[in-house]
Amino acid sequence: MKEFLDYVARSLVDNPEGVAVTVEERGDEVELTLSVDESDMGRVIGRDGRIANAIRSLLRVMGTREGVHVELEIVPND
Repeated sequence: MKEFLDYVARSLVDNPEGVAVTVEERGDEVELTLSVDESDMGRVIGRDGRIANAIRSLLRVMGTREGVHVELEIVPND
């Protein structure tokens, strides 16, 4: 899932070097945190959050196949 999210995010943004994905696993829950440059936040989130919701849906499907619950948080780089 981490590789998938990294690939999709780098494909969407103008600055792929600013993309970072962290994974935190707790039992049957996986929390993915996607960090992108502040200038690329709109590209990853999309109009009305459509792109972010589509990515979340795909991650949930991947998680269901693996038997885990997946959450995605998108944050700007520090």
